[in-house]
Amino acid sequence: MKKTLFYMLLMLVFVKVQAQKDFQGMAVYESKTQAPKMDGLRAGNRDITPEMQKTMEERMKTMLEKTFVLNFDKSTSTYKEEEKLDAPGQQNGGMRIMMNSFMGGGGTFYKDVKTKKYTVDKEFMGKEFLVIDSLPKFNWKLESETKQIGGYNCYKATAVREASKTDFRNFRPKNQDNKKDDVKKTTTEKTTNFEDSFEIPKEIVITAWYSPEIPINQGPENYWGLPGLILEINDGKTVILCSKIVLNAKDKVVIKAPAKGKEVTQKEYDETVIKKMEEFREMNRGRGANGGPPMIRQ
Repeated sequence: MKKTLFYMLLMLVFVKVQAQKDFQGMAVYESKTQAPKMDGLRAGNRDITPEMQKTMEERMKTMLEKTFVLNFDKSTSTYKEEEKLDAPGQQNGGMRIMMNSFMGGGGTFYKDVKTKKYTVDKEFMGKEFLVIDSLPKFNWKLESETKQIGGYNCYKATAVREASKTDFRNFRPKNQDNKKDDVKKTTTEKTTNFEDSFEIPKEIVITAWYSPEIPINQGPENYWGLPGLILEINDGKTVILCSKIVLNAKDKVVIKAPAKGKEVTQKEYDETVIKKMEEFREMNRGRGANGGPPMIRQ
């Protein structure tokens, strides 16, 4: 009798461990970022009409609406954007490819919360990079506030993080005092692109909603570190909201890190992007002053 109970307990433990090992899920996220106003473009180029500005803002708004899929198990995950086809008559493909690296899209973001490492493949200016680095550490403050997302009970958590200088979504309009100071410093310089009206804050406040009902240490993009799957992220400009969850589907997905591209750290990749952004900014200023179109040199 004792032996029978022992083997039954052993079998239950084995089944539980196996279930944890085979656990897998998929979450779909809708990401929306508030599009910046492009008044600065008209200020520097009289050829841009209000209608043209409105069209550009609408296209930017569309580009800032993305759908991502997170495939996850107990310790690893991949986060990848679902590709969209351009509507008839639109030619946003080239611009989307160029801007993806600035707006949280492009490539596959792989996280391993056990090793606290991430890997993401990025294409920038025609070159392929493989960014490998440590996951950011979030000092989450757990709140008592709750709400439901898709039928799951979620809890609120907040954190403050450094704003990435290579993520276009972190751009914020300059306040009026800063704008006046810039005008005083450059009274003879003509503003030629909307970047002069924007700045990147040093820090941003993150609000997350996570569900302990899905007890994994995962979330969209590079977010992690909470006692449950993160179903919503809000940083004041960008909202990433989970719209669908599937747990333990019959067909399993292979979760693995991307491996293509030149290996660099996040710092090395950011330095490359910032350098090109500065070149782009200066060339736009020079060409804008002469009435020419903006360019990027590769």
